[in-house]
Parts: sequence; structure tokens; C-alpha cells
Amino acid sequence: MGASFSVLFLGPIGLNGSNGSSGSSSLQPKPSLGDLPESCVALLLVYLDPPEICKLARLNRAFRGASLADFVWESKLPSNYEVLVREVLGELPENLGKREIYARLCRANSLDGGTKKVWLHKSTGDVCMSIASKGLAITGIDDRRYWNHIPTDESRFCSVAYLQQIWWFEVDGEVEFPFPMGTYSLFFRLQLGRASKRFGRQICNTEHVHGWDIKPVQFQLWTSDGQHAASKCFLSVSGKWNYYHVGDFVVDNSNLATKIKFSMTQIDCTHTKGGLCLDSVLIYPSEFKERLKRF
Repeated sequence: MGASFSVLFLGPIGLNGSNGSSGSSSLQPKPSLGDLPESCVALLLVYLDPPEICKLARLNRAFRGASLADFVWESKLPSNYEVLVREVLGELPENLGKREIYARLCRANSLDGGTKKVWLHKSTGDVCMSIASKGLAITGIDDRRYWNHIPTDESRFCSVAYLQQIWWFEVDGEVEFPFPMGTYSLFFRLQLGRASKRFGRQICNTEHVHGWDIKPVQFQLWTSDGQHAASKCFLSVSGKWNYYHVGDFVVDNSNLATKIKFSMTQIDCTHTKGGLCLDSVLIYPSEFKERLKRF
């Protein structure tokens, strides 16, 4: 094993037992990955995912140079990325490379006074969006007998809406955004129980959870082009955050903004319900639906 390992560095062994070189001539270096032209490397990188491109960029100078090529990153950006840049980032310097544009779009960029966040999925370049509880229309939200906004580091928005008790439960929201072509899924992120922290540890108080096992919650969504989806389920799992799937919608034209309206209701006034934390609404590419979907 040691001999074969040495051959990699010394070259082929000559008939006379030497390494095949004369005393007056120097060893001829073998071609390596660093000798590949950047243009050829870039053509290969186009077929890789962004995280793989970033890893290979650390190999050598040729791969690093190739990883900066605009056409490599333009192939990873959504087809309407120029519209997204104007919507999410505003005006950018003209000389900004496509790699930097991709990196900036992958950040959780805030919209509408911080009530919405939009980002690209780092591996696929698909658009994701999250809408805070403060960006939703919630019945009774201004009456502290029913609802409170409580701070927490379990939310990307640093606070959630907590329902103490109410008879008529209704949450509505809408968003208009130039989503790229594709199929998307919409979820509500909810937790039965009040999130808090004690002695530096996250805990959830489920003492006041009630009323969600009597009648199911109704979820719905509508789009500006006539699509509709609905689902129902009982809220039964306490003490942890869950994603409740509302439905899917399809975007066929990425040049136009798609308007989506959505709701969550339990308006049977024969009983009260309470003890619920509402964090946000999430819109995600449907290819990742099964990773989030539980109900």
C-alpha cells in the first residue's frame, strides 16, 4: 500500500528501479483539476445545486473563478428574478453579479413593515413566504380579554398571537405577490398551549387549552384566477408547533402577481375555545409539502 501511494507522487518506476527520470531532467507535473479552464468548469457547475457549487468553489482557484460566472447563477434564479428583485430588494447596483443577487434573495427579506418575509430556498431557488400573525385580520385581536401578542424566540417574527378564550374564532389574510410558475402549498403554523421560557428552557403551558376537540377548524384559500381549496381538522396535538395544511394552488404566469386569500375559522358559538398560539402562515413549494404536512 505504501509503495502504490508513493507512485502517485514519484511517477512510474523505470526498468532500472528508478522513478523514470534522469538525473538531469526534472519530474514532469501531472495535470490536475486546477489546470481545467474556468469556462469548462463553469459548464459543469450549471448542473449542480447551489450548496454543491459553493463547496466545490473551495477546491482551487479554477473552481472558485468558475463559481462566480453569471450564467451559472442565472440558471439557479427563478425565471422572473428581475421582478422579484424589484419587489423584494428594490433597486440594486448595475454591476452586482448574479451570485450576489442569489445570496441576497436567499435571506429572509422583510416586506410590508416586517409582517412578511420572503426568501429563496437555498438548494432549489424556489420562493418561500411567511406572513406574521400581526399581518393577519384576527377577530377580537384588539381586545386583551381574548388575544395577546406575546414575545418568543420560537417565531421568525419574534412574537405570536395567543388566544386566551373566545366564542367566535376567525382569522383571515391575503397576499399579492409575483410568485414564479409552479405549485405551492399554504400552511398555518399553530401550537396548542402558551409558549414561554423558564430557566432558559422553552416550555409550553397547556392548562387553558380547550374547545378544539368539539368541532373541527375550517381552513380555506382562494386565488385571483379562481382556484379554491379547503380542509378541516380537529386541533388535538398540544405542546408543540404544527403546520396545518390548507391547500395547494398553481401559478401559471410568473409575470403577473398572484393574489391569495386564506382563512381559518371555528365559528360554532355553542362553546368557547382557547389556549392557542398563532405564529404565521407559510407558503412553500409543494415539493416540500410532505416535510411539513402533519394534518
